[in-house]
Amino acid sequence: MVKFPNIENKVNPYRDNVQGKANEPICVAGLLDRSKQILHSEMKGVQPDWSLEEIYDRLHHNAPRIAIIGGSQDHPAHIMDFQTTARAAIRIWQNGGVPFQFATPVMCDGTAQSNQGMSYSLQSRNAVAQMVVNQIEAHSYHGAFVIQGCDKQPLGVVSALAHLDRIRRYRNEAPFFATFAPAHVLKGGTIPGDLFTELEEVALLAERQGVEDIAFDLRDALSYILQCSSNTAFQGVLERAKDRGIISEQQHEYYEKRLAVATCDGHGGVCAFNGTGNSSRHLVAGMGLVHPAVELLTAPPTQEEINEVIDSFSVMINNPAFGTANIMAANIKNAIRIHSASGGSTNLMMHIVAAMLYGGYKFDLWEYDKIHNEAPIPDLFNYSLTEDRDIYNLAMQCCSGKIKGMETLFYELLENGVPMVIDAPTVTGTTWKERLIHKQGLPAAGVENNPIILSKPRRSFSGVDVLKGNFFESAVVKISGMTTPQLDNFDQKASFILFYDDEHSANEGLLEEDLLDKLKHNRSFNLQTMQAMLKHNAPELFDEGSDLDYDQLFDFMADKGALKISVIVSGQGPEAFGMPEMFTPMQHINANRKLKRLATLISDGRYSGVTYGAAIGHMTPEAKNGGGILYLKTGDVLYLRLRNKRIDFLSEEEFQKGNLSFQFDEIKNVRKELGEKRLQSIRKRQRRVAPSNRLSGHTDAANGVVPLPVAEEAEYDYKVNSADLSSTKLQDIQN
Repeated sequence: MVKFPNIENKVNPYRDNVQGKANEPICVAGLLDRSKQILHSEMKGVQPDWSLEEIYDRLHHNAPRIAIIGGSQDHPAHIMDFQTTARAAIRIWQNGGVPFQFATPVMCDGTAQSNQGMSYSLQSRNAVAQMVVNQIEAHSYHGAFVIQGCDKQPLGVVSALAHLDRIRRYRNEAPFFATFAPAHVLKGGTIPGDLFTELEEVALLAERQGVEDIAFDLRDALSYILQCSSNTAFQGVLERAKDRGIISEQQHEYYEKRLAVATCDGHGGVCAFNGTGNSSRHLVAGMGLVHPAVELLTAPPTQEEINEVIDSFSVMINNPAFGTANIMAANIKNAIRIHSASGGSTNLMMHIVAAMLYGGYKFDLWEYDKIHNEAPIPDLFNYSLTEDRDIYNLAMQCCSGKIKGMETLFYELLENGVPMVIDAPTVTGTTWKERLIHKQGLPAAGVENNPIILSKPRRSFSGVDVLKGNFFESAVVKISGMTTPQLDNFDQKASFILFYDDEHSANEGLLEEDLLDKLKHNRSFNLQTMQAMLKHNAPELFDEGSDLDYDQLFDFMADKGALKISVIVSGQGPEAFGMPEMFTPMQHINANRKLKRLATLISDGRYSGVTYGAAIGHMTPEAKNGGGILYLKTGDVLYLRLRNKRIDFLSEEEFQKGNLSFQFDEIKNVRKELGEKRLQSIRKRQRRVAPSNRLSGHTDAANGVVPLPVAEEAEYDYKVNSADLSSTKLQDIQN
């Protein structure tokens, strides 16, 4: 047990305004009374000393007022918040602080997938930030213990607390301090044995009926741990099986029900896949804001673990170096490198930019990209949902003491020559350099069997890359979500566009079992352009396919993988429709063995952390603002140069002659009427989103999608205005 110092601040509303001391003591006492009840078996014999008079005195003398920020219990990550809140409240009080508690809504992206709720997901990050700022400013809290959840909540709260720290320092008040305690990892579900057998029988029936693709895709889904995202894969395959008459509607519903109820553990947690929830866990740890005692757990934290976290506040209180904005900015390079090396969510590209802007620092997608490319960042994360290497297994490896989570990844990045900022402060009250002194359990070699964090890279590159093109300014692609063969399959390839106005029509189209046959029957792609594409994409096959008629050539190219299709989902940007995730259409592509060899998906919408494959998103300018994506049509041709970080619109006429001519300037003029018609449709569709929650008056995806005043007042240089730090190799520590 440690003693917290009082806050060194001329401002104390609880001293100067008696109303707070009249209102709040009963809230504090109520929280502590409930905490004692929740922890009754551990609190036997403990006599409460939280009298209203004592609470009054602490408030009057500016004892640290610490908000315990949880999430809504309609999200699996926050089911056990009551227990963690109780432990934190007791320890804050024991150390001389004053605990308060409030929760934010936390929308579940899994629940919101493919419905109107997805248009509110990104907006919820800014809404969470606003609510947290409102509550903390109104009740004058000095610091926070954050129960970190999933989806947009983690970076929404990081943004809010960095913003508060900046505002407090501007007003010459004490710095705002905070620590994040991520919810434990939820163990993936297991498909019941009898259901597994039934689904294997469906696969056998599909084979007997000559539909090998459905059999293959169903068995592929069966190889994954059971989770909400894998349920989408099952849904797509079962829908196709129903359409082909292999199963009935009743069987489809029965299988979905059995899978759904077997998915989640009753104690909740953050899902075991490396989606936005766990990517946020790694990222916020890389920002120095997570205490290692609670970083990766398989169950809610114990009182001892909570005590270790809370006790660290004693060093942080009143020290500007440990203000939330400063810790974040000082660690931003560490965070980006950890995010990249761990195969982090594409979503976080925007959230990182947003958090820095909320913290008052000038930052954008290009600054992120600059940091990402300052030094090669190897792929050190051997994550798999089919081979017992999910995040729950990573948590078990950490809980066993064999490795230390992001400290281990930090160490291995240093060992691989990546410049990490070891002198950056963290919420332990120490720097990374001090944290890495103790080598026991630090190297990745501590896990001998089936390691997830590696010492030797899987490949020399990782992370999310920023793309440019002649019809857009920026887009992103998750390179870590593509295997090297996948990358080879699409890199330096010409690709036909298959255009959809919105996600709903894309989902319907991509679920059609005979989609490729329809494209062939409708002559969606020009014959001469197909011949040119065969010659360019697979020159070794050109002699064999050059004399085939349209239908034969289409089938030949699809079968050989020479036909490439860029599925465009337009009108999904932040201003148009709230920037929903394109997880579902991408999952429909990935759950179709034929299609995933041929198709990329390109959108001005977002992508989930669990997305894998050739998924390109966050395109700016978005369609609603006249971006080039608005004017594309089915049958147009793009040229993909993923390793060169470019996608360009090809002149079809020149391509047919064997030339790569990248021309787009005239397309907007030629298709002006088409663009206007689509804009009218976008504006009409936009009205399906509540006006109160639309993302107008915000920056674009390359600038974090934050309210314009936040971006306008972000004027500090993180390289100058955070602590004076240096990038050092591990050898320097050892010396």
